[in-house]
Amino acid sequence: MFRKNIIFEKEQRKYDDEAMDYLGNQQKTQQLLNKAGKKAQRKKGNLGEAWNKLQLFIDLVKAYSKGEYRNVSTKTIITVTCALLYFVSPLDLIPDFIVGIGFIDDAAVIGYALKKISSELDAFSDWKKAGKV
Repeated sequence: MFRKNIIFEKEQRKYDDEAMDYLGNQQKTQQLLNKAGKKAQRKKGNLGEAWNKLQLFIDLVKAYSKGEYRNVSTKTIITVTCALLYFVSPLDLIPDFIVGIGFIDDAAVIGYALKKISSELDAFSDWKKAGKV
């Protein structure tokens, strides 16, 4: 488990600076969300349970970028954005074109990000269920 966390933290650091660029750029953020949403739809069956969490990540970043939901830390938005950037990247630990296992790393990164931000994501999910979006 410890080794896996080090790998994921290393991957996140690769994307941290890029994720920061998305915070203040709604157009760039929307492009990322569109790309992630399209890829998620194409690969829905491959992602299993991670698919629902990925949708929640997309919704969180969308609501944040539009200013609809701000009850979340900047660190959380960066973590989620990093996970989305990793998800859409064609250059990741296990290339997506490897049939059967190409999305294991994507699902693992989503799971790792989820673990890091679960309480804030739960709060966002409750806010969303309350019909605020």
